[in-house]
Amino acid sequence: MRNILLTIAYDGKNYHGWQIQKNALSVQEVFQNALFKVTGEENDIKGCSRTDTGVHANMYCVSFKTGHRIPVERIPAAVNNYLPDSIAVLSAQEVDEGFHARYSCKGKEYVYKIWNNQIRNPFLNGYALHYWCRLDMQAMKSAAEYFVGKHDFTSFCTVDNNREKGDFHRTVECLTVKREGDLVSITIRADGFLYNMVRIIVGTLIYVSEGKITPNDISGIIEAKERTLAGPTAPPVGLYLNKVFY
Repeated sequence: MRNILLTIAYDGKNYHGWQIQKNALSVQEVFQNALFKVTGEENDIKGCSRTDTGVHANMYCVSFKTGHRIPVERIPAAVNNYLPDSIAVLSAQEVDEGFHARYSCKGKEYVYKIWNNQIRNPFLNGYALHYWCRLDMQAMKSAAEYFVGKHDFTSFCTVDNNREKGDFHRTVECLTVKREGDLVSITIRADGFLYNMVRIIVGTLIYVSEGKITPNDISGIIEAKERTLAGPTAPPVGLYLNKVFY
């Protein structure tokens, strides 16, 4: 048996997240069906993360074990032959037997895109949040600095008993807010993320821009470990899993 690591990318606009759902189409279901047509096996696929409905991935990693002898360099083209245009295998490599796409992960980077113009951009429908009030970039950048470092992010997650248990500490390595024309990108890299953590941080930064809280309030919100003190959960549209680190 070989252990294979695949790097894929997908447009999540028309999918109900990565994980297989009972009554909705997921990226995993479509991907597994394509992989089966190549290997003829019911492969046990390990995904690097869960992504919610409408969330995209510039880089998503899956690992699986197979007895099929297809050369690893031929796997991307073979699987892509059976995938829709919204999903693509970018690369493939053999990894150690103990490698696991999720548990071997050392960190991830997400990007959240906001179209900041009074007029909507039809080409970004489903790919960026349309926010028509002018964002206060300086205030958002000042607030972003408070998230960097190791903190208990209880205030910035949706508690789900099926997901979040134990330690809520995460280390944010960097959090940047940049504008290019009317497109604002919020990039956050950390050793791990809690459920909805990125979207709640984005919603909180928007609250800062609106003057509902100040940048200096962020430290107190983190220390309070109280979800109601942070901003709203930003919509999934505009969220991309950008990089995965091993």
